[in-house]
Amino acid sequence: MRQSMPNVDAIGRALVIAGAVILVIGLALVFADKVPFVGRLPGDFTLRGDRWTVYAPIATSIVVSLVLTAALSLFAWLARR
Repeated sequence: MRQSMPNVDAIGRALVIAGAVILVIGLALVFADKVPFVGRLPGDFTLRGDRWTVYAPIATSIVVSLVLTAALSLFAWLARR
């Protein structure tokens, strides 16, 4: 009796997509300092004490969320065509 093998093509595609996502995240982290508004929008809060700092990038998170939503929606729309 032969057991069925998992679909190797699907696993390969998933690994390529995961690698591309990791690459994009890595590039975003490398170039994040060069983007002028990241971390300095009016809704980004920094609280500092004697030995602690709390950083809450609320406005930057909203902007990144909107950009990613638009990009992924465009990608999904193009994939359906």
